Amino acid sequence: MIRVLVNGCRGKMGSQAMVAVDNHPHLTLVGGTDLGDALDEYIKDKGAQVVVDFTVASVGMNNARTIINSGACPVIGTSGFQEAQVAELAELAAMRKIGGVIAPNFSLGAVLMMRFAEEAAQFLPDVEIVELHHEKKEESPSGTALRTTELIANGRLKSNKKPGLTSSKGIELFAGARGATVNDVAVHSVRLPGRIAHQAVIFGGLGESLTILHDSFSRDSFMPGVCLACEKVVTRDTLVYGLDHLLF
Repeated sequence: MIRVLVNGCRGKMGSQAMVAVDNHPHLTLVGGTDLGDALDEYIKDKGAQVVVDFTVASVGMNNARTIINSGACPVIGTSGFQEAQVAELAELAAMRKIGGVIAPNFSLGAVLMMRFAEEAAQFLPDVEIVELHHEKKEESPSGTALRTTELIANGRLKSNKKPGLTSSKGIELFAGARGATVNDVAVHSVRLPGRIAHQAVIFGGLGESLTILHDSFSRDSFMPGVCLACEKVVTRDTLVYGLDHLLF
């Protein structure tokens, strides 16, 4: 049985993760921590092998460092990590021979959506992303959208195709009207009550359009991926970015 601690246990995602881990046949829930708790002390006191972190972007980096330095495997669901931060954490984990994952999205359907987007970009390089989340999400664009732009860039590189008209914003009568540009992909972020996590990757071609749409209607959708990550990271000695590295 793998001993798992959940950090951010009083939040919506963290509390759901507590239930999922507790009900999983191969995982043992050893406790939960939240803002104000001494995370490093709890990890050591509880003998946690894995720490699931569902907090907020502003504290995610410090939490990840603490988890690795405490000798536990990080399963990070907190988004907002930049490329340099991921590289720093991967180096720290490699030094300690600790496995871990930073996952922009734990939904298996969302991981497939991103993988399909990478494939489609080899043939339809013109694409935009619309991502919709609840009004309390701290950062924009979402980690899922950022990861999707990276995979789209990989797909374009494989076929040596470059975007055409969509790479230019034209004339914006109001700044930001065409969204943010990330890896030559326009990304539009929507924050509204009643939403959980949704993303549409919209490709345009000559006389046609392809939309890859993923919707999470409940936080239950993330839990199989969280539990799978907890099982996988203890068998590894490197930290990866994206649940796809554990699936494929």
